[in-house]
Amino acid sequence: MQRLVEPFCGSAAVSIAAAARGRAGEFWLNDFNKPLAELLAAIINGPKELSTSYEKLWRDNHKDALEHYYQVRESFNRNHDARLLLYLLARCVKGAVRYNGEGLFNQSPDKRRLGTRPETMKGNIAAISTLLHGKTIVTSLSYEDVLANTRPDDVIYMDPPYQGVCGERDSRYFAGINFDDFVTELESLNDKSIRYLVSYDGRLGNRIYGKPLPAALNLTLVEIEAGRSSQATLLGRSEITVESLYLSPALPDEINAADLAHGNMRVFFRKRPIA
Repeated sequence: MQRLVEPFCGSAAVSIAAAARGRAGEFWLNDFNKPLAELLAAIINGPKELSTSYEKLWRDNHKDALEHYYQVRESFNRNHDARLLLYLLARCVKGAVRYNGEGLFNQSPDKRRLGTRPETMKGNIAAISTLLHGKTIVTSLSYEDVLANTRPDDVIYMDPPYQGVCGERDSRYFAGINFDDFVTELESLNDKSIRYLVSYDGRLGNRIYGKPLPAALNLTLVEIEAGRSSQATLLGRSEITVESLYLSPALPDEINAADLAHGNMRVFFRKRPIA
């Protein structure tokens, strides 16, 4: 592909993996969470400066690790400095972002560890920068603005906030999206024959999370077994998590299950129409 576009890039894991495998020549990373987008830009374009900043924050936390974390979190919620966000992500519980109703970062620190060591973080940052520097643009726009400015030869990967888990607002996401508005945007992409993939719902055991994307979009559904749910296991249940990946009408002829399979994951292709 010429360019991979991620309107909801998050950690940019898909683009990083694609770059490592030489699957795209250009990348557009976008996230509505501006400090997160700024952090990605700093990783790609200023790895040495970011690594130095992280090391200082990490070394400082040995005086009183918990109090230091809360001070950094308070500073971040005041000034939205992306460098502080990196430390919070490395130090918070399960590395999982949480926001309160006012949009403030409120995840607690992991009391069992001090976060990624500086030398490890430096290597990770340098590796990502090497993969993406000089071939990536990073923005913080609405996903609608990104989709409106895509090119015919782009491939778009969309991993929006899971509607089946969080609706339009959830502490795990900076912002949610409206289902009907999202469907309208996909219809527009279909009209322009733009290639895209959407990860948007799934199921756990017999429970389905989220309203399926409508049959009128003429999408192909790929169901991916992601393994046993760790949460269900803790509760004494043996349940398999199945993620739904939708392929736009322009994609299925170019892709087969082997392209999507990874490790021990099981992949099932089937055309959905779904009512």
